[in-house]
Amino acid sequence: MSTRNKKLPSELVIKAGKFVWTKMWQMMMQNLAPKGENGAYIRPESQFRNWIKRQENHIYQPDEQRYHLYVGTGCPWAHRTLVVRAIKGLEATLPITIVKPAGDRGIWVFSEIERGCQTLPELYNLAKPGYQGRCTVPVLWDNQTQTIVNNESAEIIIMLNSEFNQFAKHPELDLYPEDLRAEIEQWNEKIYHTVNNGVYRCGFAQTQLAYETAVGELFTTLDEIDKFLKTNAYTYLCGDKITLADVRLFTTLLRFDVVYYGLFKCNLRRIQDYENLSLYLQNIYELPGVAETCDIEQIKQDYYGNLFPLNPGGIIPIGPELKLVSGK
Repeated sequence: MSTRNKKLPSELVIKAGKFVWTKMWQMMMQNLAPKGENGAYIRPESQFRNWIKRQENHIYQPDEQRYHLYVGTGCPWAHRTLVVRAIKGLEATLPITIVKPAGDRGIWVFSEIERGCQTLPELYNLAKPGYQGRCTVPVLWDNQTQTIVNNESAEIIIMLNSEFNQFAKHPELDLYPEDLRAEIEQWNEKIYHTVNNGVYRCGFAQTQLAYETAVGELFTTLDEIDKFLKTNAYTYLCGDKITLADVRLFTTLLRFDVVYYGLFKCNLRRIQDYENLSLYLQNIYELPGVAETCDIEQIKQDYYGNLFPLNPGGIIPIGPELKLVSGK
């Protein structure tokens, strides 16, 4: 029989299906992305906030092989720590374990058993028995005290920049210099709200108003940065040397055309449509060791394959082809 002669589902079936799917979507989104009163995504705070310091009698002293980093390749927040680790040359000092998302369970899992744990929630519970919070990456683990030191990426990258210089291959590289910290933090504040978290505010918005507000703020900032880079002829945000502000922006820009443009509906413009931002992205990608931290195919798998409420079919797109060339 020709498909042209087959009837579409009845109006009642369509309405019933839409109602059921909408209710299920709202329930799943509430667990995935808690929202405020207007449907805007609210990111929960990280819970482990201790610091590694070169300070007498401090419980967490820097040392080789004492700490371990747990990361997810697709996660931009975890990716920050990998970029700083590579730029500073801390690969031998700080071992890593890459976890994988289990989309049907909504958790990160280990490929092999780690410290008697099969999942990241089990590791969190090992660090703090009875822990009920979010189990996210990155995780900076202390082998000596058998606990999580910190799971806030913004703080971990500051520690990696300054507290392990005696073990680093490139201790002379300071990504958070004293004289630029005020400027770096100004960029961090703007970029976090409207870009780093802004793309999630777009993708996880549960009302049209929340979505349009987030999209407007996102592209206002991207336009501003593109113009700033052109007007000031800067290679990076704070001059001609990379800082932590650039690291924090880079991991979002890398994923933008591949994931956020389509899956998160951030589709006013692509990064490759921005002359200066695209060059900026390329410049950071070319830095020694950075390209090796970037796995575009895994990023697509992690987002499209595991965020079921945003991509129920689980189909992984073939494109786009990023015009990034390694500096090796």
